[in-house]
Amino acid sequence: MALAPNVYDAEPIPESARAEIERLLQTGDLFRYTAPEDAPVSLLEREFADMLGAKYALAVSSCSAALFLSLEALGLAPGTPVLIPAFTFAAVPSSIVHANCQPVLVEVGEDYRIDMKDFAAKLTEDVGAVIISHMRGHTSDMDAIMALCDAKGVPVIEDAAHSLGTTWHGRKVGTIGRVGCFSFQSYKLINSGEGGILITDDADLVARAVIMSGAYEHNWAKHKAPAGDNTGEMDRAFARWQNKLPLYNLRLSNLSAAIIRSQLPEVARRVRDGRANHDYVAAQLNASPWLSVPPALPPEERAPDSIQFNLMGFVSDAEARAFAEAAAARGVKVQVFGLSTDNARAFWNWQFIPGDRPDLPRTREMLMRACDVRLPARLTTPDLDFIAGALLSAAEDIKGELRAYGT
Repeated sequence: MALAPNVYDAEPIPESARAEIERLLQTGDLFRYTAPEDAPVSLLEREFADMLGAKYALAVSSCSAALFLSLEALGLAPGTPVLIPAFTFAAVPSSIVHANCQPVLVEVGEDYRIDMKDFAAKLTEDVGAVIISHMRGHTSDMDAIMALCDAKGVPVIEDAAHSLGTTWHGRKVGTIGRVGCFSFQSYKLINSGEGGILITDDADLVARAVIMSGAYEHNWAKHKAPAGDNTGEMDRAFARWQNKLPLYNLRLSNLSAAIIRSQLPEVARRVRDGRANHDYVAAQLNASPWLSVPPALPPEERAPDSIQFNLMGFVSDAEARAFAEAAAARGVKVQVFGLSTDNARAFWNWQFIPGDRPDLPRTREMLMRACDVRLPARLTTPDLDFIAGALLSAAEDIKGELRAYGT
């Protein structure tokens, strides 16, 4: 009998990282500002910005830190409403609370994307910013979102933690809004255990974020401007904010940067293989009357490392739980977002948000039947067949008898 594939281990760190890691261990040079120039973190920022086609990048301790610093860098007044999708990870509303602003949750449909009617209704004059979480790599309608936000002068922050390598009309996700934030946590496309990065073309915004990230005194001078940029725009922005902003000390270490840099050449291959794996399994699941994988929007080319699907015709929570148990018995763990105890992606568990929490019936209904299975790019075709077969058989276990009686 075939063994269930291990979907939790990350890919090995490339051999190219070893020499730099050994050098860092020998010298103890782990702090990003120790070297006078070309520290691994500074090199990572420049390389990542160039890869995405952005002017500036700031590497920090997590994507959550990147989101928080983005909000702080916008200079929003205390209590300012910030719109976010109701389907996201708890770190996103947490970053807004940390920035002393007020999260406002927007409905999400069964395709895991923002409900544009609810978004338009909640984009009122007092909203100071919007965070678009491309949750699990599903891109919302960025054309409509940007048109509405640009018309009102509201800055958009892209939470692209799950979307490195995704494009929208051929444009890299994370470069569409004012700021894009990415994650290097272990389950993301690039793995350094922890870590994050923000990108932007706004010199003033990145200068504020750099200083607040922990560039005390004149350490900001060690951050690299784009190649050939002799305008001095970045230096003037740093000078404007010297000694005027608090330090939160959310820096990334040189050791993490060395691990991340070694994986940048792997991004294109991981995106290609991850998309192929996702689409291969999705085609099998969509052949079932009980499972449905929402399609990508036409402008979107995704870079998935997991698969999400909806349970169709599962009328009770007991049936949905039984499906997850049947899949687990076959060696495949399924997370039903709304039925997983204390799930950090279920908005009703975000009890730290000030004020009353909205009901959000569309999002709640979706989360009670939306399933998540890891599907890393390194899996082989037999691995994928095992996972798809386990999910199809689990659905048949629960619903097959009912279908037989209904035909």
